Amino acid sequence: MGYDEVKQLMEERGVRRVELRVTDLFGRWQQFAIPAERFTAGLLESGQGFDGSSLRGFQEIQDSDMLLMPDVETAVFDPMSSAQVPTLAVICDVADPITRSTYSRDPRHIAQKAEEYLRSTGIADTAYFGPESEFFIFDDVRYEQGQSTSFYHLDSVEAHWNSGRDEEPNLAYKIPGKEGYSPVAPFDTLSDIRWEMHEAMHAVGMSTEVGHHEVSTAGQGEIATRYATLTRRGDYNQWYKHIVRNVAKRHGKVATFMPKPIFGDNGTGMHTHMSLRKDGEPIFFDANGYAGLSALARHFVGGLLRHAPAVLAFAAPTTNSYKRLVPGFEAPVNLVYSMRNRSAAVRIPTYDLSPEAKRVEFRPPDPSCNAYLAFAAMLMAGIDGIQNQIEPGDPIDRNIYELPGEEANAIPKVPGSLPEAIAALETDHDFLLAGGVFTEDVLDLYLDWKREEISEHGQRPTPYEFEMYFHV
Repeated sequence: MGYDEVKQLMEERGVRRVELRVTDLFGRWQQFAIPAERFTAGLLESGQGFDGSSLRGFQEIQDSDMLLMPDVETAVFDPMSSAQVPTLAVICDVADPITRSTYSRDPRHIAQKAEEYLRSTGIADTAYFGPESEFFIFDDVRYEQGQSTSFYHLDSVEAHWNSGRDEEPNLAYKIPGKEGYSPVAPFDTLSDIRWEMHEAMHAVGMSTEVGHHEVSTAGQGEIATRYATLTRRGDYNQWYKHIVRNVAKRHGKVATFMPKPIFGDNGTGMHTHMSLRKDGEPIFFDANGYAGLSALARHFVGGLLRHAPAVLAFAAPTTNSYKRLVPGFEAPVNLVYSMRNRSAAVRIPTYDLSPEAKRVEFRPPDPSCNAYLAFAAMLMAGIDGIQNQIEPGDPIDRNIYELPGEEANAIPKVPGSLPEAIAALETDHDFLLAGGVFTEDVLDLYLDWKREEISEHGQRPTPYEFEMYFHV
C-alpha cells in the first residue's frame, strides 16, 4: 500500500495509534507509539528520532541519536491491539541522522543488502525463504537465577509428567513424550488457539499452509507459513513471534521459542526452505539431477554445508540451541544432504516434484535467531557455493543415526556448542563480507556479545551440577 491508501484506511478504521517497529541486532522487536496525526508524508521523509544506545547492538551512547525510517509498504493493522485503540504497525529501517545513510548494524538493512548482492551477481534476482518455526505453549513458567538459587519450573496440562497429578479429576488425556505429532482432541488441547493464530497471521498478510501439534509433549506446536522474499520473510517472522506470544497470553498461557525448554523430549527447530529465481523462473530444478536439483542448486548446497558452522552462529545463536543439536537424538546434525532423509542437515523435499517447488531445506536452525541475519548468512553461504562451484559430496539416503560407528563418525557434524560456532565464525566469515552485506563492525560486535553470553553462562552453577557434584 502507498501512503495515501494507508491514510485513507486509517481514517476508515478510526486508527488513533501508530506503532513504529524496529528489530535490534539480536532479534528483539521494539516499538515506538505515535499519535495517528503524526504519521505524515513528512515523517516518512524525515524519520522519527530514538535513542539507539538503548537497543542491543546499536550505537554507543556518544552517538546514540538515530532515526526510524518507516517502510510504508509494511503498514498493517495489528490484530493484537485492543478493540478500544485500533493500531497501525509499520516496520522501520534505521538511519544515521547526520549522514542519512542506512545504519550498518540494522539487521533489516543487512537482509536488504543480501538481496541486493544476489542481484548484482547475476545468479538470480529473487531469493525465497520459508521457515518452519516451532514453539511451545505452557500453562505455567517460573524461573530464577541468583547468587544462592537457580531453578526453572514449567508445566502444561498436556504434559506426560502430569499423568498422576490430582486434577480433581485427572482425565488422563496426556501426550506421551515424543508422541505429540498431530493428535486430535482431547489430547491436543491447543487446536483452537493455534487457529486463532492462523487468522491473525492472515490479517497481517501472511499465508498459512498447515498447523498442528508437534512431536514433544507439553504444548509444542507449529504453524507453517508460505515462503516470501528474504527481507519480507524476516518481517513476517517478527509478526509470527508477536502473534504467537500475544494469542497465547490472551488465553492465560505463555509461548516460547526457546530451542530446548524440556529435557528428554524434542526441542524447537526452524527448518528453513530456500530457492532462487531469475526472471521469474525457478533455477534450482533439473529433471536429470539428483532429487531434481540443478548443478547451481547443488553448488548452493555445497556452500551451505561448507559454511554451516559459521552460519549457525547466527541461525542457532544461543547456548540452549546446542542442547537440541545433539548427535543421534533428534536434530539433524550431520553436514550432508539427502532426498527426504530427515537425519541430514540439508533435505530436498519431495512432496511436490514441480520445478516451482524445487527447494533445499536447511534443518539445524532454530527460532531463537534473528531471522534477518540468519537468512542473510544462509544466502551468502549459498552464493559462495555457486560462485566457487563447491560440491556437497555424495548424498546419503540412509538413516544416518543407524550407520556403523566408523562410517557415522566420518560424517562432518554441526558445532557441538555455541563456543564452537562462534569460533567457526571467527575463522570463516569472508563469504559474509562479500558485497558489504555484513561488515567487520557488525561481526566484531556480534562476536563480542556472544563471547560475553558464553562467559556469563559458564560462570553459573546449574541445578544438575549440584546433583552430579555436590558430594564429590
